[in-house]
Amino acid sequence: MEQNNYGADQIQILEGLEAVRKRPGMYIGTTSSRGLHHLVYEIVDNAVDEALAGYCDKIIVTINEDNSITVVDNGRGIPVGINHKAGLPAVEVVFTILHAGGKFGGGGYKVSGGLHGVGASVVNALSDWLEVKVYKDGKIYQQRYERGHVCYPLKEIGTCEKEQTGTTVTFKPDETIFTETTVYEFDVLKQRLREMAFLTKGLHIILRDLRVEEDQKPVEREFHYEGGIKEFVTYLNRSKTALYENVLYFEGKKNNVYVEVAMQHNDSYNESSFSFVNNINTPEGGTHLVGFRNALTKTFNDYARSAKLLKDSEPNLSGDDIREGLTAIVSVKIEDPQFEGQTKQKLGNSEARTAVDSIVSEQLTYYLEQNPMVAKTICEKSILAQRARDAARKARDLTRRKTALDGMALPGKLADCSDKDPKNCEIYIVEGDSAGGSAKTARSRATQAILPLRGKILNVEKARLDKIYANAEIKAMITAFGTGIHNDFDISKLRYHKIILMTDADVDGAHIATLLLTFIYRFMPELIKQGHVYLAKPPLYKLEKNKKVWYAYSDEELAAIINEVGRDQNNKIQRYKGLGEMDAEQLWETTMDPERRILMRVSMDDAEKVSIDETFSVLMGDKVEPRREFIEKNAKYVRNLDI
Repeated sequence: MEQNNYGADQIQILEGLEAVRKRPGMYIGTTSSRGLHHLVYEIVDNAVDEALAGYCDKIIVTINEDNSITVVDNGRGIPVGINHKAGLPAVEVVFTILHAGGKFGGGGYKVSGGLHGVGASVVNALSDWLEVKVYKDGKIYQQRYERGHVCYPLKEIGTCEKEQTGTTVTFKPDETIFTETTVYEFDVLKQRLREMAFLTKGLHIILRDLRVEEDQKPVEREFHYEGGIKEFVTYLNRSKTALYENVLYFEGKKNNVYVEVAMQHNDSYNESSFSFVNNINTPEGGTHLVGFRNALTKTFNDYARSAKLLKDSEPNLSGDDIREGLTAIVSVKIEDPQFEGQTKQKLGNSEARTAVDSIVSEQLTYYLEQNPMVAKTICEKSILAQRARDAARKARDLTRRKTALDGMALPGKLADCSDKDPKNCEIYIVEGDSAGGSAKTARSRATQAILPLRGKILNVEKARLDKIYANAEIKAMITAFGTGIHNDFDISKLRYHKIILMTDADVDGAHIATLLLTFIYRFMPELIKQGHVYLAKPPLYKLEKNKKVWYAYSDEELAAIINEVGRDQNNKIQRYKGLGEMDAEQLWETTMDPERRILMRVSMDDAEKVSIDETFSVLMGDKVEPRREFIEKNAKYVRNLDI
């Protein structure tokens, strides 16, 4: 029998890029579609860093027919001279050695987004092949790598105009690593590249998709915003009505931190503030956002007091009141950003807070004094918000689930489950009493709770807090979930680990599901983040033949079943219009039995927070135009529409 030796030589050292191929998730977060798109951002980030340094004004990203990606920039071109420490050309060092880049010593770049120096080499390690061309000093240099290994030393392949400089990188992601998908989505890239163009004013970013039919032209979008983040705010507010005409814009430099802030209030009730550091989104905020909020609260309160809009006896406006309906972008550029957490999602530099605070306080004070009408409009909205918040607090105190002694019971319509361990429990939110009745009969009483809702719930996108608390259907959901909402939200009190939205498979059902998702996203986003929210997928057809039954969830599935069992007179096909048409047994078999049902988990990625926010305000906001555009653009993707 062989001895199982565990000696010093058993400890493996993963050399360089091998480590990345072994544990890709450590470097790009995930190997799903999100990680696949992340590869592009890493390369584009490097080109944007050139733009921030003032050497590049055009980046072209092309999705090639084979789902490889080409990124062209007109920056200085990656250096091709020999790096003495490694004894290799600098370009080869950048693509083959981890933690190498021009961003550490402070000499090459003042500020940069790609910080860890792993960007280009990680992309190389996770690609089937990667080719880089550098245009520099009138010569063109090229090198190719396969799965991270150098194919040949850097060689000169031709000449170019002396003025022509820049880098072209083409890579093909490795399908043995990205096993889920290697197909790039145009819309995902479009969102992120648009964001980058907004944050770097004057930069042209072009996105091309060559994956089209033979006779069609390639799809192309160009992003170029001279106004930078001012235009970003206008873009985010396009589906809302702005309270005043101009976007407020403040910029300045303090303690080596360059600060840009753009903001405008609209008539909605939600705040949409997004923060960036060196063009990288920080979904969890950080010191720069804290500084901005402090400045806002302090300046507006001082103004409201001095202009006598707030009486001496009235309390100060809270930050939430002032930020009701605010769209703001806070972008800082900083030499050495310190992020909290692994994922670069929260800025930790203390100097960013003081810099943003002092620049915004000073410039906003001047602005309010010079524009008393705008100042008055914002203060009035904030005072209304304060009153509504008071009313909401009173209403909330009534809806809070009290202890058993107080006897604040669960909603009457809720059929609760008997198991008390939230991990095992799930709650079905069902539209209408008829489907609710079938679901109550069908359910497994131990672990499945049913909450039927009457009609369509309130659209929270268009309502203030006090109105939301007064709505019976929403009240029932808040009480049933047990977590509380907004600032009182506490996930540890969640009573069901699966919240399943079960609506009809028609247009109305989709509308109700969207209303419910809007409510959960705006008031309990953590439930979605932690993966507790699901959509049930009821079948569309039932096929009966010779006493045997099949269910199909799409037209394609029905066609496949018919092909299998054969087409003849004995086929009985039923098209379900709604859940109410199924008896309890059918509902259990198709939509509620954990062994057989199909559930779709609702997920959200912090990086896409801007686009999720935008989608909800387009779909559920007041303005019709943006919604019409959205429908026209996306109508071709609709399935199973009942007309």
